[in-house]
Amino acid sequence: MMAQITGSTRLYGLVGDPLTTAKSPELLNRLFIEQRADAVCVPFAVKDDDLPAFVTGARALGNLSGVLVTMPHKQRMLSFVDELHPTARQVGALNVIRCDKDGRWVGAIFDGLGCVLGMQWEGNDPVNKSVLLVGAGGAGRAIAFAVASAGARALTIFDIDERRADELATSVAAATGCTTNSGSADPCGFEIVINATPLGMRTHDPLPVNPERLDPGSIVVDIINAPEPTPLCRAADARGCRTQGGRPMHEGQALHALRFLGFDYRPDGKSLPNGPETTQLWPSE
Repeated sequence: MMAQITGSTRLYGLVGDPLTTAKSPELLNRLFIEQRADAVCVPFAVKDDDLPAFVTGARALGNLSGVLVTMPHKQRMLSFVDELHPTARQVGALNVIRCDKDGRWVGAIFDGLGCVLGMQWEGNDPVNKSVLLVGAGGAGRAIAFAVASAGARALTIFDIDERRADELATSVAAATGCTTNSGSADPCGFEIVINATPLGMRTHDPLPVNPERLDPGSIVVDIINAPEPTPLCRAADARGCRTQGGRPMHEGQALHALRFLGFDYRPDGKSLPNGPETTQLWPSE
């Protein structure tokens, strides 16, 4: 069944580059059909240098109700919105914009809470676990705050930009009280390892960590959506680790993003837990 486009159809977009592995348009359009919403989601492939021109054009669209934002625009898009949800203010990045009827754009980010929710759904709750997070970009920042707020015992952050990792670790420790520091990408000794880098999206990418240093029985979470399984997850499986690909995080953040946009979404009947990470890190507007 295909959605019927009418003159009153509300438009939602996904902006980023590249978008070849993006799942959001498929997910949103299926939801719109199920809920009989007169809405459609389309991908907008926008290169980094073209973002200002895109925003200028998008703001002229009277039927644009929301924009999902992915790499490489999550941090730069902050300067193009009128208001920041508490999530975006804390993380310093956004991945969804609600375009209100009065013309105001409100930006939020749910990568972090979505990652934690996906981990909980898969039985990989970070509470009381030692966690290594590889990548301190937009998604990595959100995941760092969310994992720490969800009750991780300790969090170590690695990024090729050491200063960025240091600054994020300091901010997370101050905001959450979780023991947080920057360190190397050596996964040995960690109960959970999370890849929040784009490494693995391209065929010849190096692995974000050395799989031979993974502790057998540890949990490896790769937020990349495709391929499934990712090279990191395949290597971790061979090492005897529990693995989780990008789909649970994608569904978790979609749940929160769609609630923010005014839609009720529950993948496979799953629900939103009422844990402390929801009330403390993601306060109401």
